[in-house]
Amino acid sequence: MNLLILDDEPLFVEQLEMIIQKNFPDWRIFSTYAGTDAIQVAQKDTIHLALIDIKLGGRSGLEVAEQLKQDNPDLDVVIISAFQEFEYARYSLKLKAVDYLVKPVLEIELLRLLNDYIFQHPQYNSRSSAVGNTIDIIAKRFHEQLKLSSVAEELFIHPQYLSRLFSEEIGMPFSEYLLRYRIKMAKELLVKEKEWSIEQVSFATGFNSQHYFSKAFKRLVQTTPARYRQQKLQELLEKRG
Repeated sequence: MNLLILDDEPLFVEQLEMIIQKNFPDWRIFSTYAGTDAIQVAQKDTIHLALIDIKLGGRSGLEVAEQLKQDNPDLDVVIISAFQEFEYARYSLKLKAVDYLVKPVLEIELLRLLNDYIFQHPQYNSRSSAVGNTIDIIAKRFHEQLKLSSVAEELFIHPQYLSRLFSEEIGMPFSEYLLRYRIKMAKELLVKEKEWSIEQVSFATGFNSQHYFSKAFKRLVQTTPARYRQQKLQELLEKRG
């Protein structure tokens, strides 16, 4: 994965670099201290995720982030700043920032964010075509009764080899990743298809029983599907109001 850091404090940038390189040694990190440099880097290389400080010596980090997003809509942004005012957070949401961190950034919080990001975009962390192809199959056919053995057969790979490779690169077994992906899609359907029953959502996301779906959902989301739907629909109603 290609990650860009934009901050005018060299010591802070160095600290971020050390944390990220230690935990994600295969990532390419581009460190910049000015907005113009960040834009030039992004024009030469495809940046997947950018960590951008709001307060810079020249242009505002938010202006730079907006320019980067215009040039590359697929780029994701994390806003980092010592400012805690709501206006900055709200503007960050306009940019569809994936998160908003406040200095001093704690290592545990940074790693939580990066690990969550990689779970949402595992293709950026996979190094082999076999794992990348497996992720693509899951994304397209998660609603089917997928098994690692059948995926391995489709890719002409031994199941044990694919199992080991997948766990090494993604950080979890095939079955756990598939389960988490199905729950992720179920969360979207619960809100998007609000007239659907819980059973319909469970079958649409590849679960063969509502009971197992509800049990897995509660384990991963810490609430029931029905309560999750109610909470999210209420939040949408409040925003519109």
